[in-house]
Amino acid sequence: MKVILASASPRRKELLGMVVPEFEVLVSDVEETLEDGLTPEEQTSRLAYIKAKDVFERTVGDRVVIGSDTIVTKNGRIYGKPKDREDAKRMLCELLEGDRTHSVITGLCVMSERGGKVEEHTTFDEVKVFLKEMSEEEMDKWIDTGKAMDKAGAYGIQNEFGVFVEKIDGNYTTVVGLPIHRVYDLVKGLI
Repeated sequence: MKVILASASPRRKELLGMVVPEFEVLVSDVEETLEDGLTPEEQTSRLAYIKAKDVFERTVGDRVVIGSDTIVTKNGRIYGKPKDREDAKRMLCELLEGDRTHSVITGLCVMSERGGKVEEHTTFDEVKVFLKEMSEEEMDKWIDTGKAMDKAGAYGIQNEFGVFVEKIDGNYTTVVGLPIHRVYDLVKGLI
């Protein structure tokens, strides 16, 4: 069975490789916009679904398509990828306010077709992230790496920023962008 990852993310590609030894990457062409009135969990699940569906509809035959989307949320506010340097700094400052905790929610959609039978499963996973204090100089140094700009919440736990993560409550791979424990459960019977 052919497996297709509907994402250009090198982090998701690396994580999926832990579960599925061989797969293709076909990037979704959908616009990743949030819809009014949806919870953060519904937002990520919806975005994961439309990414997977876009790629699923552009492919044929027996296949499994995996779509995913990650957001960071704190106090009801959703943090996507920063627009620019100032936006990245604002995000980090807000994530560091108060108790320095926030949630990372990764939506997941697995669509499959086998012998003409189509199935789809959409879910999400949530992790609590506890940050350490950061000085303004440390924030600037992190943002200067350029690695803040393509990540929800302006940080990546898997690189230099990881020194500012005190602890997490949940699965590490969810924070990185693909909850492989959930992926495994959804694809193990398909491939």
